[in-house]
Amino acid sequence: MSKVERRVRSLVSEDGEMRDAIETVLDHAADGEVQWVEVRDEITSGQWGRLIEKEVLVDGETGFALADREAIEAGLTDDDGSGGGGDAETPETTSWTKWDKLAALATVGAFVGYAVSPVRNVIAGAIDLVLGPLLEIVPFYVIIMVIALGTGLYSTLLRAGLMDMEKMSQYQDRMKEIQERRKDAKERDDQEALDAIQQEQMDAMGDQLGMFKEQFRPMVWIMFLTIPAFLWMFWVIGYRGSNAAYPAIAAQELVVPLAGTVTWDAGLVGPIQMWIVWYFLCSMAFTQLVQKSLNISMSPSSS
Repeated sequence: MSKVERRVRSLVSEDGEMRDAIETVLDHAADGEVQWVEVRDEITSGQWGRLIEKEVLVDGETGFALADREAIEAGLTDDDGSGGGGDAETPETTSWTKWDKLAALATVGAFVGYAVSPVRNVIAGAIDLVLGPLLEIVPFYVIIMVIALGTGLYSTLLRAGLMDMEKMSQYQDRMKEIQERRKDAKERDDQEALDAIQQEQMDAMGDQLGMFKEQFRPMVWIMFLTIPAFLWMFWVIGYRGSNAAYPAIAAQELVVPLAGTVTWDAGLVGPIQMWIVWYFLCSMAFTQLVQKSLNISMSPSSS
C-alpha cells in the first residue's frame, strides 16, 4: 500500500464527507491537475486544505496536481470493492523452518561455552585446527581482521536473504498509519476515534512480535556462525581468570591511541579486553564496507 493510498484511506475513515470531496477533485482533474476555483462550489476550503496538507494534492504547473491518481482511486475502494476507508495491511508472519530452530538450539548450546570451560575447549579446539596454524604466519590482529571481515560478509548476506524487507516495511507502514490517524484524531479532539484507534493499537501489538521474528531469524544464523570464532579468540587470549591457550600472544604488546602500550588481554574499556575492542571496531567497519560494496540496504523502506 503506497503512502498516498494510505492517506486517502485515513482521510475517508476519519470523515465520510471526504470521500465525496476526493471524488469531486478526481472528476475535475481530467488532465491530472485541478484548481481551487474549479471545485470551491462543491467542496469546503477545509477539505481542500486537508488534501493539500496530506499531500494527496501537490504543486503542479497551473494549479495542484494529483499525487497519484491510481493510488487515490485505490484508497477510495475497500478490499472487497464496496468502498470506504481501510487500514494498512497486516503482513503474514514468516514461519521458521526446522533448520532455523536447530540453528537456534545450537546457538544456545554454543553460548554455554562462555561459562563452561569443557564446552569452550571442545568448540575452540575444533576451530583451532583451522585458525591455529595462521598464528605462526600472520599477527593476531590480522587474524581478527579476517574474522571480522568474514562475519561482516555473511551477516550482511544472511540478513539480506532471510529478512523480508517488504514485510518489515508493511509492519512499519501499519504502525505509522495508526500513529498518523491518532495524531489527526487528537487535533480534532475526537475521543470516539481515539478510543477506536487505541483498541486498534492493542490489536496491532502482534506486529511487534512479527517484526521481532523477522529480525531475529537471521540473527540466529549469524550467532550460530560467529560464536565459535568468538569462543576461539576467547580461548586464545583467556578471560575472567581462564588460562590463555596461547600465553605468548596474550602478552604481546601493541600501541593503541589514547591507551598507550597495552597487551591483548588488558582491560581497555573497563573489563572489556583489547582484543574484543579491536574485533568490534573491525567488524563495524567491514560490515559497512560490505553493505556499500554490495549495495545492500539493511533498513526497510516505506512504500
